[in-house]
Amino acid sequence: MDSEMIILEATDKLDKALDSLDKKLRTVRAGRANPSSLDGVMVDYYGSMTPLKQLATISVPEARQLLIKPFDKSCLSAIEKAIFNSNLGYTPGNDGETIRIIIPELTEERRKELVKQVKSLAEEAKVSIRNVRHDALEDVKKAQLPEDEAKGMEKDIQDLVNNYNKKVEDKLKEKENELLTV
Repeated sequence: MDSEMIILEATDKLDKALDSLDKKLRTVRAGRANPSSLDGVMVDYYGSMTPLKQLATISVPEARQLLIKPFDKSCLSAIEKAIFNSNLGYTPGNDGETIRIIIPELTEERRKELVKQVKSLAEEAKVSIRNVRHDALEDVKKAQLPEDEAKGMEKDIQDLVNNYNKKVEDKLKEKENELLTV
């Protein structure tokens, strides 16, 4: 594997780690209604676990309200049960046709818990980034490049890793500010 391929592969893996962090951060709610906060909700639909977004449309009629309109009304109670059991802190209200969720105001204690959760997600991303660096450095060793070229590659990989760690820190600060802003 040549040096260009090692950098391209590492960059691709680092981008995936950052994308994964973005997706996870979007599910952490900050007191506003956000349909993506329900992305992880799985509904027992006729015996198979199905993502909620495949069973219903989720809209935001007001700033702190989610409206879930199932395609098949017979699964209303299953959706309601899945949301209740998802540990998101939501209390679904079923009117026979749709489910409404009023997003409660976040308490100071809950905000701090969410910040801890976000920090944990950022740390997971950093671990992924370190693993990518380790793999890339192994690839450099396997490539048996001349010593000066290998040293240059190691520096390039470290610069790339530092850049992605900074991006993770920036995303973390942005999400913390969002969570702590009342």
